[in-house]
Amino acid sequence: MGFATDAIHSGQEPDPATGAIIVPIYQTSTFVQEELGKHRGFEYARTANPTRSALERNLAALERGKYGFAFASGMAAINALLTLFKSGDHVVAGHNLYGGTVRLFERVLKDFGLTFSYANTTRLEDVERAVRPNTRLLFIETPSNPVMEITDIAAAAELAHRHKLLLAVDNTFMSPYLQHPLELGADIVVHSTTKYLNGHSDGVGGAVILNDPALAERLRFLQNAAGAVLGPMDSWLVLRGVKTLAVRMRQHNENGMTIAQFLAKHPKVKNVHYPGLPDHPQRQLAKRQMAGFGGMLSFETGSLENAKTILKSVRLCSLAESLGGVETLISHPASMSHASVAAADRERGGITDGLLRISVGIEDVEDLISDLEQALAKI
Repeated sequence: MGFATDAIHSGQEPDPATGAIIVPIYQTSTFVQEELGKHRGFEYARTANPTRSALERNLAALERGKYGFAFASGMAAINALLTLFKSGDHVVAGHNLYGGTVRLFERVLKDFGLTFSYANTTRLEDVERAVRPNTRLLFIETPSNPVMEITDIAAAAELAHRHKLLLAVDNTFMSPYLQHPLELGADIVVHSTTKYLNGHSDGVGGAVILNDPALAERLRFLQNAAGAVLGPMDSWLVLRGVKTLAVRMRQHNENGMTIAQFLAKHPKVKNVHYPGLPDHPQRQLAKRQMAGFGGMLSFETGSLENAKTILKSVRLCSLAESLGGVETLISHPASMSHASVAAADRERGGITDGLLRISVGIEDVEDLISDLEQALAKI
C-alpha cells in the first residue's frame, strides 16, 4: 500500500469489542487473566499495552521495518539502543549530533564503560579512520542537527557492514515520509516521536525500528526490563498525528523551501543551511536518498547580538525548544538544543553564537516571511 494509506491504517484495525475505527486509549496498568498462564496477549502494561502495540506496528510499517518499539522519549529510545552493547564496546558517532545525544553519550554512558569517537560522517574516510577493533556501532543523524549536513546512508551502511558494525540512523528530521534508512541499508532507525511523527507539540516519545529478529528480541527484553515505555495516551497522540503525516510533510517541505530561498536572498543573512538550496554541498546526495528537503533549516546572523534581536522581534515564529510541529518554532542551538556540547566542539561543528534554527510549520508561508522580514529589519 501507499505511504498515506499505511499511515492511516497499518496496525490500526477496528476495535474488536466495539468496532471503534480509532484505536482506544487502553488506560490500564494490568489485564485480567482468564486462568493461571492464560491471557489475551496482555498481562501488564509495562510489558505491552494495546495502544502502544498498535503504534509500534504502525511505525514499523512506515519505516519499512519488521519490529517497532515505542519509548517514553527520543532519548529513552537512544538509551535503549545503546544498552544493546556492553562495557568496553566503542561507538563511532557523527560530529554534528543533537546536544542531548552527546550529553547521554559523554556524561552518562561513558560511566558504564562505553567509549565514543566523533567523525564527520559526510567524509566516510574520517569514519573509517575512527573505527577500532572494539567498535560495534556507527550512529548518525542525516540531515544533522542543526547545520543540515547529509550523510550517504547506503555508503555508510556498506562501510559499517564491511567492519561488522551496526548502522543506526536518527531519522527524526526527515520522518519516514521523506527518508527510509532501512531500505538504504541501515540496521536500526530511531525517532523522537515528539517531532514530526506526532506533529502537534502535545506529546513526548521515542521509537526504535529494525528488521533483525535477534536484535528485536533483545530490545523487547530491554524495553520491558528497564521500563521506559510510552504511555497509552502519548501512544494514541502519535497514532493520531501519524494519520496526517503525509499531508503535513508535503506542506512542511514546500514552506521549508520557500523560507530557505527567502533567507538565502536576504542581505542580512550570512548563510543558510538547507539541503534544497543549490549551494548546499550535498544537494545531489539529498535528492538521491530523500523524497524532499523537509522543513528544518538554520541560518547565520553574524553575531549573538543579531540572533538575540531576531528572537526578541519575531511574533509568529515562536522561540521554543523542539521541532516538527504544525507551528513554526525558532531556536538558538548554542544556548538551547546544544548547550550541553562544549563550546569548542560547537564551533567546530558550525554551531556559532549567531546561528538560528527554524522548524518551519504549515502556516501560510507569506505570513512567516513577513514575520522574519520585520525581525531581520531590526538588526
